[in-house]
Amino acid sequence: MTFYEKELNRIRSIVYSNEGQINTVIGIRNYIENNYDLDLNLELLSHTQLISKFHLLRLFKKYYGQTPRQYLIDKRIEKSKEHLTIGLSVTETCFAVGFESLGSFSTLFKTKTGKSPTEFQKEQLSRSEIDSEFGTLEY
Repeated sequence: MTFYEKELNRIRSIVYSNEGQINTVIGIRNYIENNYDLDLNLELLSHTQLISKFHLLRLFKKYYGQTPRQYLIDKRIEKSKEHLTIGLSVTETCFAVGFESLGSFSTLFKTKTGKSPTEFQKEQLSRSEIDSEFGTLEY
């Protein structure tokens, strides 16, 4: 083994020393991304990667800076913006992205975006009307 191969192996062992943890957390994140509309909880998420729910909380927070629940809420809000923009009603959007209560959805949406879902939707619809009327400006 050459000096450079040894150095590469040494560096790889430092950089990828937590590869198992990283793969576990990425797996959880991908599961949330693909199943955000389901009733996800910490117990279910921990079972998908065969990890303790408390260890999962620590790892997810370490690598993403937020808990899996916070990440799930952000994903649902992001997807709800898409649904509202294409014209789904607030109620349809609420249930399509996995919220079980219209009130909690509206409150969370306003907290995260600064606008109620209805205000957001009206703003998006008026923007699309302006864009279609005048066309988009290119610089």
